[in-house]
Amino acid sequence: MRAAEDKAISAFVALQENLGFRVVTDGEYRRSTYTSNFTTEGLTGVTAEHKTGDAWSYTNAAGHKEPARIPGVHAPIRWNNSRNAADFAALARMTRAHAKITLPGPCYIHFRAGRAGISRAAYPDLADFWQDIVTAYGIELEKLAEAGCHYVQLDETSIAKLGDEKIRTALAARGDNWEELLEHYIEVINAIVTRAPGGMRIGLHLCRGNRMGHWQAEGGYDIVADKLFNTCAIDFFFLEYDSDRAGSFEPLKAMPEHKNVVLGLLSTKVAALEDEEFLLARIRDAARVVGLDRLALSPQCGFSSSDGANTIMNEEQARAKLTRVVDIARKVWGK
Repeated sequence: MRAAEDKAISAFVALQENLGFRVVTDGEYRRSTYTSNFTTEGLTGVTAEHKTGDAWSYTNAAGHKEPARIPGVHAPIRWNNSRNAADFAALARMTRAHAKITLPGPCYIHFRAGRAGISRAAYPDLADFWQDIVTAYGIELEKLAEAGCHYVQLDETSIAKLGDEKIRTALAARGDNWEELLEHYIEVINAIVTRAPGGMRIGLHLCRGNRMGHWQAEGGYDIVADKLFNTCAIDFFFLEYDSDRAGSFEPLKAMPEHKNVVLGLLSTKVAALEDEEFLLARIRDAARVVGLDRLALSPQCGFSSSDGANTIMNEEQARAKLTRVVDIARKVWGK
């Protein structure tokens, strides 16, 4: 299995380099989902299973639903010999470009599990749960730094979903106030980021779910923008902007001048290749809110966030989207 992964990752790295990407990833090819190899293997005490529920399930344009993975905490959380540092080192050996690794956001477990999904025997006081999360992530970042990693992307999808009234209603039904969660989630992210080893850059990716062309939530960044952009100790954000579900660029007015935005304008949920002029126009629109020198371009998310078959597009269609990212970036920002 490892040999097969190495072969696939090597080919993907070569593709990224040949297209002109200066930053490369391993495509998360060693993971069954974007969260699993850390939350359920790199940490003790966490399990995950698929459950169907209107609030947490994924829906596509046809109304078809996919169950969500709902984690549960059954024992104290500790860092557990995570494989990410070794996986990063393997990636770094394959490329001369700048290697990046992704980690699931630290609020994912609580966002989906809620207090009811976190054992009261293990954590009678939820503050201890959060402290253990922060400690485990701190160790993870140290191990990655020791492996030579200087660039980490936190996939914290929970926060963007707070813009969906359906999600806010579900949170309230279980006893969680979304505004309090937003504030606390930012505090947790900040506690982790401030523990990052010197020289490590951390970006924050936000989206509304991406599972085989399905999404979990919709709604703009309007209600989270001010607190998120101004109080989160992150200086570059990867933001979903590939459909009307993400809202307008107006919330970006809250972005401080020293922070940058990577616009996720190309969809990984539809196979159709975005028109070049359309993308250029979208970038111009965003640049009216945030200066062009503080913007960048990317696909909205990964092309498959789990090992379930992604029948939305084939390899050539995905390659065409990556090619378009590079071509547009060169036209807008040069080399």
